[in-house]
Amino acid sequence: MDDIVAARTLAGPFGPYHVAATDRGIVGAEWLTTEEAFLRGVRARLVGRRIDRSAATARLDAAIPVLEALLRGEPADAATIEVDLDDRPAWDQRVLAAVRDLRWGETATYGGIARRIGAPRAARAVGGALGRNPITLLIPCHRVIAGDGTLGGYGSDGWGDGDERLALKASLLLREGRAVARRAG
Repeated sequence: MDDIVAARTLAGPFGPYHVAATDRGIVGAEWLTTEEAFLRGVRARLVGRRIDRSAATARLDAAIPVLEALLRGEPADAATIEVDLDDRPAWDQRVLAAVRDLRWGETATYGGIARRIGAPRAARAVGGALGRNPITLLIPCHRVIAGDGTLGGYGSDGWGDGDERLALKASLLLREGRAVARRAG
């Protein structure tokens, strides 16, 4: 099963939510994309692996109830779900691990994450790593905000425009009881 990537699509509040896993953990989770584009991205990252939508892995099976709760807007302990970021650069792994420690309703600034990982001047680089996050919700990059307390940015340029991405980030935070304003101007 080592070369198989299991994949599922779940119903979500912002459209279909796609998730993929190996025996080691979740390797991808996205929405606001097509299933084809999501699977193409997973294939590009995990060269040589075969994606099987009917395959089952213990990691994926364990993640589904947690993801369904998060998608319903309910608190769930996503830290219990194994993720597999071995294909990501070491910097991204450090940033994403720190962000993964943020709990439901908790926010941190980009600079705060940089300080947590011992790189206090790397707030922009933290933002870059978050823009490359392949596992939305389980690695809650929406909980990272700007130093002035506003939303900051959200997502890569792969979907929607900046306003749509910020509206999604604001919605995700509001579901967790956090109202965060957009930067003026």
